[in-house]
Amino acid sequence: MHKKPLKHHINLKLLKQKWVKWLLVFGASIFVFFLSIYLCTLWGVFGKLPTTQDLKTIEQAQATQLLDCNGKLIGKYYIYDRQPLPFNAFPKHLINALIATEDVRFYEHNGVDNVSLLRVFFKNILLGNKSAGGGSTITLQLAKNLYGRKQYAMFSMLINKFKESIVAKRIERVYSKEDILTMYLNTVPFPDNTYGVESAAQKFFNKAAKHLTVEEAATLVGTLKATSYYNPRKHLEQSKSRRNIVLQQMEKYSYLTEVATDSLSNLPLTLHYKSFNHDVGLAPYFRAAIKKEVLTILDTLKNKDGEHYNLYKDGLIVHTTLDSTMQAMAESAMKMHLKKLQKTHESAFGKLAPWLSNSKLIQSEIKKLARYKTLKEAGLTTQQISDSLAVKQPIELFSWEGDTVRNVSIIDSLKHYLKFLNTGMLSIEPSTGAIKTYVGGIDYRFFKYDHVSQSERQIGSTFKPFVYTAAIENGMKPCTYFPLSAVTYTNFDDWTPTNSGNKNEDPYINYNLEKALSNSVNTIAVKVFNEVGIPKVITQAKKLGITKDLPEEPSLALGVAEINLKELTGVYASYVNNSLPVKPYAITKITDKNGRVIIDFKPEVSSEKAYSDYTRQIMLEIMKTTVNYGTASRLRNVYGLQNAIAGKTGTTQNNKDGWFVALTPKLVTVTWVGNDNHAIGFKTTSIGQGANSALPIFANFYKQLNANSKFNTITKSMFEKPKAQVLQDLDCEPEKRDGFLKRLFKGKKQKKKKFDVN
Repeated sequence: MHKKPLKHHINLKLLKQKWVKWLLVFGASIFVFFLSIYLCTLWGVFGKLPTTQDLKTIEQAQATQLLDCNGKLIGKYYIYDRQPLPFNAFPKHLINALIATEDVRFYEHNGVDNVSLLRVFFKNILLGNKSAGGGSTITLQLAKNLYGRKQYAMFSMLINKFKESIVAKRIERVYSKEDILTMYLNTVPFPDNTYGVESAAQKFFNKAAKHLTVEEAATLVGTLKATSYYNPRKHLEQSKSRRNIVLQQMEKYSYLTEVATDSLSNLPLTLHYKSFNHDVGLAPYFRAAIKKEVLTILDTLKNKDGEHYNLYKDGLIVHTTLDSTMQAMAESAMKMHLKKLQKTHESAFGKLAPWLSNSKLIQSEIKKLARYKTLKEAGLTTQQISDSLAVKQPIELFSWEGDTVRNVSIIDSLKHYLKFLNTGMLSIEPSTGAIKTYVGGIDYRFFKYDHVSQSERQIGSTFKPFVYTAAIENGMKPCTYFPLSAVTYTNFDDWTPTNSGNKNEDPYINYNLEKALSNSVNTIAVKVFNEVGIPKVITQAKKLGITKDLPEEPSLALGVAEINLKELTGVYASYVNNSLPVKPYAITKITDKNGRVIIDFKPEVSSEKAYSDYTRQIMLEIMKTTVNYGTASRLRNVYGLQNAIAGKTGTTQNNKDGWFVALTPKLVTVTWVGNDNHAIGFKTTSIGQGANSALPIFANFYKQLNANSKFNTITKSMFEKPKAQVLQDLDCEPEKRDGFLKRLFKGKKQKKKKFDVN
């Protein structure tokens, strides 16, 4: 009879203990904290969660289509492919491997496996038994795959976990277990930035998912635990060990017999690696650039429900100016030339190539690697880092002869990629700026940097026409003569510009402006620049549409300024567009899935002429001479092009960049070739000059245009007829030699002068 009161008394006494009170308060606080975070997540405080109705539309989500100027499909943007593998296309052993390894209670829970969570809590957290698993489910992983994770100021992991659990339960209410497995296997990320089991099967085993063997399916499922660590391409033995664990899991849950598990575990892990990448196909750099632009545009637009449009599921249609046929020609021309040029480039350096022998350069590039920085932050010594980066592993390497998987180290891979020349090429309609071709590099899979939109490089001699334009615009006559001889400018560190390849040129020969520019004479370009004055040239460049701040120094005449290729193309368009610069553009309109226009775009053409009609016609005639008789004459005598073409070649100091600008009445094309690493140039000027490195891409491209009658309106168009005054003012001898008295007087003069900066 006395036991109950005594027990009650003890409980009351215990509750009065301070440490018990604090423990209860602490426990209640933790509970309230977690409940508050959960409710805030549920109520959308940390961002709107997809509703049940939103989830119902996942399978109906429509990709955004990217169309060329003729309505031809050239790309899609999507998260969930509208045409994934159906459930019956997955082999049964793939499903078994997935469930046995990732979520053995998949068919029993409602998206969140409370039993597994309790097991993880007691075994992992309380008892420290890491074999208890992670408590995640396939549905939770699907929620993460579909909607990603966000970073918050605090408690990011907790908030994301709560979000995923809420979404997972909603997914389970909307979809069947088969539907969930189908969505999961079509969206889950595998190694090497591969999404979906079909792409992974094609990439690692060169076969469709339905043909995967048991051990191959187990290999892919095994990588899901850590896609980098268990990447079979990089870590074959680790991946094989993980594969065998998956096989053991399949045996444990009666999907395999013990005999079968032993037999399969003893098999070698054999890859048939083949890149299966969405970065391939027509115009990959263009598609990537348009994606960024469209995402920015959509941030400013809302649909009838007041929500922002979704690039990946709203079925939008993006209409562009690109001509897919011309684009295919441009890419073909680029590959044809760069493959040959790369071979010449490597042969010229031989064993002394900087990517092989310049240890200072190589070490500098190694220190830029993400892997190097990670190891450095982890506290490894320089030697330990070097040893780690020297470990060989199977890596897919780009090659003009065909991509290969080779057993190389990270350092070997770096040296391999350092040697490659890259390129940028843009063709626009000069009257509007409409982009017709867009080549941002040699291969988007391996070289993501876009040399059309992102890159800024020294433009070399392609700046000279802007100097001459300023000169003509400020009253200089085309038949003004300047001597070839070099001059030292004392107020600029005794700078002495010289001409390439002419060590024994006659100092008494004088060229008029036409001959000087068409032959890209450095010494005369600087003298013309000095005559006009730095401020006037820079002002003229701004009128042309150059937005970059230009260096106020005489070397600007030779193109030391770094300017974006796209901007340069719009500037040059003015010479065949009534003196009006344009801004290259690619998107004409975006419509919704029903064809309703939600935004459209008009050409951005300058409203004011950058220079007079007289100046334009003079400059165009001079640049015609560049093609007919000057530095770009190989267009005529090597490639046999007889079209109406004007142009300008460009080569920068130390042969780092090669340029060619091609002007035709209906198309303006700019090409650049060089190494991504500014420290590596061409071995010789004969290889690196714009006429050899960049011009052939345009030549091969235009030859293809000529062969297709569809483009006769471009290839057969003619330039405007110059006015009589223009022809009259150009009617003079290209060069003249100083007379005896002038030669005598000049010989006694010091070849030094100051540069006019006013």
